[in-house]
Amino acid sequence: MSQVGTLKRLFGYKAKTNGEFLEAMRHFDDESPAREIAIRVLNHTYAVDRIFAANLQRAEHGYTSPNPLQVPSIEELSAAIKTSDQWYIDYVSLLDETQLAERIDFRFTDGLPARMWREEMLMHVTIHGEYHRGQLALLMMQNSITPPGDGFTSYLHKSEASARRRASGQTA
Repeated sequence: MSQVGTLKRLFGYKAKTNGEFLEAMRHFDDESPAREIAIRVLNHTYAVDRIFAANLQRAEHGYTSPNPLQVPSIEELSAAIKTSDQWYIDYVSLLDETQLAERIDFRFTDGLPARMWREEMLMHVTIHGEYHRGQLALLMMQNSITPPGDGFTSYLHKSEASARRRASGQTA
């Protein structure tokens, strides 16, 4: 399995899971403070995704903080995240192993200089989102909302079912 192939799977998983979490977030009571917290958490992950998308392209992102003050509606956030997730899927599909190993200089939102390999930046985006979806899952459980399943292995077995089947009794 190539690194690019793995990244394609990870970003497909990220997109599917983000969509499921956004749908589940609609179950928060409109008046609940937890609803705004959940939106802010996912909006933070979206902002970081866009910051790193710009960094990957060596472009300006316009963010002064990874925590935007403006709180979008779930509908606005859903549309923005769906577009962003598709951008990452398309982006990694065009990369090769040499490009993954390329170092990119950028600045964090606090102005400090940074340098990361392209692959590290992409991995950060996936891991960062996973971490915050875990926070959302806890917030959902505290508010009697069943969070969606968030497992890469389950995603692989559903999305690549025919390639993942084994005969009964086979071991790994």
